[in-house]
Amino acid sequence: MRTRFIGKPANGLGLALAAAVMVAGMVAAAPAQAAYPEKPVTLIVPFPAGSGTDSVGRIFAEELSKELGQPFIVENKPGANATIAANFVARAKPDGYTLFVTTNTSHSAAPWLMKDIGYDPVKDFTPIARGGNLPFILVTNPTRPYKTVKELVEYAKSNPGKATYATGNSTGIVAGGRLAVATGTEMLHVPYKGTPQALTDLVAGEVDFMFTDLTSGTPFVTAGRLHAMAVSTAQRSELLPDLPSMEEAGVPDFDINSWNGYFGPAGMDPEVVKTLNAAINKIVSNPDTKKRLAELGFDAFSGTPEEFAQFVEEQYELWGKWIREANLIPQ
Repeated sequence: MRTRFIGKPANGLGLALAAAVMVAGMVAAAPAQAAYPEKPVTLIVPFPAGSGTDSVGRIFAEELSKELGQPFIVENKPGANATIAANFVARAKPDGYTLFVTTNTSHSAAPWLMKDIGYDPVKDFTPIARGGNLPFILVTNPTRPYKTVKELVEYAKSNPGKATYATGNSTGIVAGGRLAVATGTEMLHVPYKGTPQALTDLVAGEVDFMFTDLTSGTPFVTAGRLHAMAVSTAQRSELLPDLPSMEEAGVPDFDINSWNGYFGPAGMDPEVVKTLNAAINKIVSNPDTKKRLAELGFDAFSGTPEEFAQFVEEQYELWGKWIREANLIPQ
């Protein structure tokens, strides 16, 4: 087909204008960049299947799939205080298709509990959104001769080194260490790779007590297989209003909680972060989803990426202080 010009351009300006129109048409015809996500997203969980973070993460993965139209697939990479999973995510391509749902274990505690974690908890990640809190409770095997925190402390003072506490994550490690220091008692720490294994041995009577998240511990308490003594915070939890706080139980200056949040590798596209953050905020604002999470013992809420980034830095310093005070030596 021949192009016919009506009239003659007065000068070079006319030719330039014609060329600009042609270029604009070509740009308009070019396909728009596909919206994120275009394919399934992997959500890395640093704890075993059945742990609190795993259970909560699977609900978020289900809801994110609904919100964003692509499958969000949970992949468990437990071990080494969540550092195995953290290193995997830190080294992943920052395209938004490998994400990390984690807790204070990988970003607040492990950097102080371990000599070399292999990553920088701030520089090597892109903060996306806070997920909420996983409150912890102090539970014991019901056959033990103590039913309250006061009775546990009295037993530990009368039997130095005989009271054993299990841990499946860094929150449990720090909480147990702080309890021993705060009460002037000597207790034996028994570490486990994850919370499910620790709870199994606690129920079996292999160990005496532990601090565990509500999500993992509540079913055992409800079934009468474990006895709950207190929540690990200074104030009572709205999720378990009848359970005393550690402060009420006689242990002052004890306020330990496990936070939950979403990260990607450093260098993610801000627009992808914005998309994910909006979806997570929508999920935690949904009354039905919030109720479903609360039934697992999870207090869901979120905020902006900037707020989460600042929170992560503050928690890093705070947990360092707690770990030093508990005389926990990096391993």
